[in-house]
Amino acid sequence: MYTYSFQRFRKDLLSGIIVGIIAIPLGMAFAIASGVKPEYGLYTTIIAGILISVFGGSKYQIGGPTGAFIPVLLSIVMQYGYENLLLAGFLAGLMLILMGAFKLGSLIKFIPRPVTIGFTSGIAVIIFTGQIANFLGLRGIEKHEDFLSNVKEILSHLDTINVYSILTSSICFLVILLTPKYVPRVPGPLLGLLLSSFLAALLFSGKVATIGSTFGSIPNTLPDFHFPDLTWEKVQQLLPAAFVIAMLGGIESLLSAVVADGMTGSRHNSNRELIGQGIANMITPLFGGIPATGAIARTATNIKNGATSPVAGVIHGLVVLSVLLLLAPYASVIPLASMAPILMVVAWNMSERKEFAHILKTKTSDSVVLVLTFLLTVFTNLTTAVEIGLILAALLFVKRMSEVLTVAKVLPDPEDKHNKVRPHIVNSGRDCPQISMYTIEGPLFFGAAQMFEKTLIDTIHQRPSILILRMGRVPYMDTTGESNLTSIVRHFQKNGGTILISGIQSQPENVLKKTGLYDEIGQEHFFKRTGDAITFALARLEPNRCLGCKHYAFRECSKMSSLYEVAGEASR
Repeated sequence: MYTYSFQRFRKDLLSGIIVGIIAIPLGMAFAIASGVKPEYGLYTTIIAGILISVFGGSKYQIGGPTGAFIPVLLSIVMQYGYENLLLAGFLAGLMLILMGAFKLGSLIKFIPRPVTIGFTSGIAVIIFTGQIANFLGLRGIEKHEDFLSNVKEILSHLDTINVYSILTSSICFLVILLTPKYVPRVPGPLLGLLLSSFLAALLFSGKVATIGSTFGSIPNTLPDFHFPDLTWEKVQQLLPAAFVIAMLGGIESLLSAVVADGMTGSRHNSNRELIGQGIANMITPLFGGIPATGAIARTATNIKNGATSPVAGVIHGLVVLSVLLLLAPYASVIPLASMAPILMVVAWNMSERKEFAHILKTKTSDSVVLVLTFLLTVFTNLTTAVEIGLILAALLFVKRMSEVLTVAKVLPDPEDKHNKVRPHIVNSGRDCPQISMYTIEGPLFFGAAQMFEKTLIDTIHQRPSILILRMGRVPYMDTTGESNLTSIVRHFQKNGGTILISGIQSQPENVLKKTGLYDEIGQEHFFKRTGDAITFALARLEPNRCLGCKHYAFRECSKMSSLYEVAGEASR
């Protein structure tokens, strides 16, 4: 029985306070980097953070704005505006709820690791380079949608470097790096933000751009409820953007939940997690918040600080709300240069550099998928990168699986006391002209079906009386594989031959039964063991003269004797 004690509440309270403090500078930084006002990041942290904890499928998930969304949201804001970003987030929330309702949570997990690592590393590069201008204090910077244009913009404005901004950024950066070593219990981003802001205001006030000078003062209230202007034309226009937000949000939230499971030994509910994320992303835009998802770093911090339930996530949102109501005016003096190192460190931590290098070292098709997804994320956009990455990964997977299928002509080995069939026996001259036997190994699907048919058609041209297919190692068959097998069966039967199948597994057998090929071959021609199939074949050939030999009795034929031995073993 589930019980919630005061001891557990104390742990959740402490963890919620710590994560809430950490989330404040991150929320503002993510919002600014996404092209919107900093308070919208705080609204998202509060509302989405509470809703994801209440309705999500992971006990430890901390939700809010994340770095992964930055290039996507910035692109939407620049192309459609902030109001339409809210509508896209609302639509994405609806998509996430539908994905969870239709139990698609497990499908997102099948996205190949090279694709997720590729676009995550690409996003990290975009975030890091996007903060160079604020780190250096460059003036007159105009944001662009594509990476190369933004790099050119930075290079063309290097003559506007602000030494005071560099000093402020450096202080914050050093504090972030040194805090875990000397005061590990204090959140490095918060301490760096406070210390660098204080020194900037004390030593060179007015010399660096601040939140107040750039975006105006942050209100100390939540915004009023406002439903975005919803028209069919806007829905059609924003559906692609909403789909990207939903997919990225689903992937990030489930990855975060998996990380939480690994740290705690618990099990999350993936479909409920998607529904919780959907509810949060439908309600948050109604209060001015941007799209949110599960935050891996904050979730891990939540667990490390002793969280025991979703209560910690709710407290984290309430802490941010309290700070907004009480201290919002003071946030106006925070320099943008103090925010830049925070996001740069976030980009570095999310870059998956070790995993990237590990996959690259394998020098396999996964390396190709990884690099291509990474480059497309950086130089085009996330949608294109994921689409092409998935297509390429699927094509390469099909190619690898098609190479797994083997079709080998076999005969029993007379030197093996267990009479196992082996392909090298055929090569040594022991080949029966009346009975051909093949071992098929691997999935029989559209990628390998043509090779399977071609190999057996060559056998049909030799006109054996009986063809035995050993299918015990065919774990899967699709309709293309079934169609090719049908073609072989009909072609073979048309020439007066008989097909016997041994050891077929349940999935391929069910496919043959559903398509009618099972009945067409005949139930009596399916056998559990190859020995039974050989016994049946020899019984049918007994009255006939052996083709290509002078022997009338098969037991006197060296090419057939091993078949009789197997048949004898099968009858015992």
